[in-house]
Amino acid sequence: MAGGVIQKSGGGGRRRRHRGKAAAMSEINVTPFVDVMLVLLIIFMVAAPLLTVGVPVKLPETAANAMPTETEPPLTITLTADGLVLIQSTEVGDGELIPKLKAIAAERKSDKVFVRADGAVAYERVAQLMGALNAGGFNNIGLVTDTGGPDFGGGN
Repeated sequence: MAGGVIQKSGGGGRRRRHRGKAAAMSEINVTPFVDVMLVLLIIFMVAAPLLTVGVPVKLPETAANAMPTETEPPLTITLTADGLVLIQSTEVGDGELIPKLKAIAAERKSDKVFVRADGAVAYERVAQLMGALNAGGFNNIGLVTDTGGPDFGGGN
């Protein structure tokens, strides 16, 4: 067996006309795109838990299912164990609660409000808060609880 070198000819010895010009690149380099998307994913994964209302309360546990979400972020009223009332994360006194609720209701499309009451708060105080919400223009009230409570024979 004989080994040899095969030379390729450039098309019969013709010169290329476009020797100085580079050919157009027809492929897209996706590496920078993937890098940016991974950084954005990490940023959103870190920032998403911080968007919830951060008032610490121990919610009672029930067997209720989660409520469906809507397009407008819900208004959240929190009642802490020591009796403080907070709209989202702003503390509000009892005397100024209904006027603030009326002002908020005038600007919102939805009348849905979520009540987060600490499990140690007396039922009377929660009922008073719900009455104030009704007087403030919010008729669609949802009580926020944790899952894992007694199912009372429901079998879920």
